[in-house]
Amino acid sequence: MTDAALTKAAERPPLRVRLKLRDIDGVTLLVVPAALFVLLLFIYPFAYGFVLSFKPKTGDLFANYRKFFSDPFLYDTILATFRLAIPATLINVLVSVPVALRVRRMRHRRVLTTLLVVPITLGTVLIAQGLLIYLGPQGWFNRALTLIGIGQVRLVHNYTGVMLSLIMSGFPFTFLLTLSYLTGIDPSLEQAAATLGARARARFFHIVLPLLAQGLAINMCLSFVQTFSVFPSAVLLGAPAGETRVISIAAYQAAYEQYDYSMASAVAMIMGFCQLAVVMLILAGRSFAYRGAAAGGKG
Repeated sequence: MTDAALTKAAERPPLRVRLKLRDIDGVTLLVVPAALFVLLLFIYPFAYGFVLSFKPKTGDLFANYRKFFSDPFLYDTILATFRLAIPATLINVLVSVPVALRVRRMRHRRVLTTLLVVPITLGTVLIAQGLLIYLGPQGWFNRALTLIGIGQVRLVHNYTGVMLSLIMSGFPFTFLLTLSYLTGIDPSLEQAAATLGARARARFFHIVLPLLAQGLAINMCLSFVQTFSVFPSAVLLGAPAGETRVISIAAYQAAYEQYDYSMASAVAMIMGFCQLAVVMLILAGRSFAYRGAAAGGKG
């Protein structure tokens, strides 16, 4: 072999490196369809709606946003949505922790997990229909209360009905996420703490909860985004013209009752900004708590 051939062979990367580079290129090519999918189904519609919101039927560039924030019938929908989304998110996430802790230690965990996630298969509309049938004025629950002399209780077509629907439809998601985070925690950490004499409460607050906090923050973000976009429950189980007139109803009415797609896009942008603001606030709080815990550990 000549000196030039030896030099060329020496400069050529080993076979393992070539295969690794080839694998990276293949993975990159596989990401392209997913990126196109996100671009077509999220980025482009969002950009189109954002631009459309600044093209009102009448008025200047910001006419839609001025109209929204100058009309109490419109901007009050933000507060109405927060009154539903925040409590439902907190209830779903906080309740999922003790339930997941209990289910994690049970023998028939898969069976119970399956039962708890059944509402996912029903969907929001079927859950609302079921609540109307069972908790309505002529439902079995109110009939049972009437038979025992308590009288009827109004649980639908108000705030309570929408809240019950949000909890029933949102809890399975938060439970599954919390259970997945809990199963990822090494049980030997708790066993070591128990060997050193730490009680169950101390093990939870000093070992499990710090390791679970990061996952709970993500869980809370996803749960809030889901509950903030409530629409079928607010219409079927709430009072769409009253206390449960959420911001999604305002967007729907602008688009399909007033046929003002520019105004509907503006309402959707405001809705998205509210969701993004809360998500960023939760993530910022998570990062602050994580840095504080790290600093305390170093100290």
